[in-house]
Amino acid sequence: MAGTILIAAGGTGGHLFPAHALSAELGRRGWSVQLATDERIDRYGTNFPAEQVHIIASATVSGASPVAIARAGSEIVRGILQSFRLIMKEQPRVVVGFGGYPSVPPLFAGWLKRIPIIIHEQNAVLGRANRLLVKQAAAVATSFPKVQHLDVAAARIERTGNPVRDAVAAASRKPYALPERTGEFRILVFGGSQGARYFSDIVPAAIGLLSEAERARIRLTQQCRPEDMARVRDAYDRLAVEADLGTFFVDVPERMGAAQLVISRSGASTVAELAVIGRPAILVPFPHALDQDQATNAGVLADEGAAIVAEQAKFGPERLADELRGLMSDPMRLAPMAAAARRIGRPDAVYRLADLVERVAREAGGQSTESRTDNEDAA
Repeated sequence: MAGTILIAAGGTGGHLFPAHALSAELGRRGWSVQLATDERIDRYGTNFPAEQVHIIASATVSGASPVAIARAGSEIVRGILQSFRLIMKEQPRVVVGFGGYPSVPPLFAGWLKRIPIIIHEQNAVLGRANRLLVKQAAAVATSFPKVQHLDVAAARIERTGNPVRDAVAAASRKPYALPERTGEFRILVFGGSQGARYFSDIVPAAIGLLSEAERARIRLTQQCRPEDMARVRDAYDRLAVEADLGTFFVDVPERMGAAQLVISRSGASTVAELAVIGRPAILVPFPHALDQDQATNAGVLADEGAAIVAEQAKFGPERLADELRGLMSDPMRLAPMAAAARRIGRPDAVYRLADLVERVAREAGGQSTESRTDNEDAA
């Protein structure tokens, strides 16, 4: 076995999906992978390809009160101590962070132990957690050619792309099926926990504005929050629209591969998967993102002609109905969008990132943390 790599990631899909891809690839190359994350792994990280998953204490300061700051600080210190113990036990050669506040304690502990750390930024805006340790990183891997707030590490940037799961790579081998002018029109709608409510409001209303003939063509797959499921299902039943609804789809890549149009938010993983699979999209960035990273991500696809991007405040049912009507009546517009998405995609991102991890491990001299510490003590 080549050694151990510690991966640290926040417990959301945007952080865990690329971490999942890297972990699987490193495992194929003979590395032992350990994952440090938070309790949200139960939802997004089922069957994560690591030898062990470690839940590490972490926190973000959600308020300015002294009590909130003290509570968050206490959790972060606890997480750093847990990470120290984990590092001493597993002796990782490299610590790779994928962002999110749960990645901070392991990265900080790794840096203090003089283990090389690598930061991967999925978005076109450097995340706040990643900013904390970007100056200490041995390398910074990016998904986009330009990333806001990343000038501090200009000499150490390598654009690898955003790793996608094996299921995404498999879905990318399915060619785009252009809808016929009068045939079925397959739409996939998903938005994550923060976006599903918006799409549950706007999409049924928009489809209700289409003609009966247009509605009869639609084959819809849509993510909904549990509390919205009944009303959304009732709306589509009344419209006689064939709809497959679910609160969470574990097979999103396969569904994306089967779709002829995707309507979604524009998180980093979504944008990467759209590009690798090569599917046209209508993107509505989450408007309350702290750094507006979703708007920046969506802009990359829009600039290449791969997506229609709409501001949520100005995107009501009428506008969505107009977009759907136009695409259904002139489906040839979708072909260049799908092709443009593929041009942006980096299906080899996971190999590039794994190569970088291995290179940093070699540059560190291949010593274990124990031998490095012994040498330092002897000096």
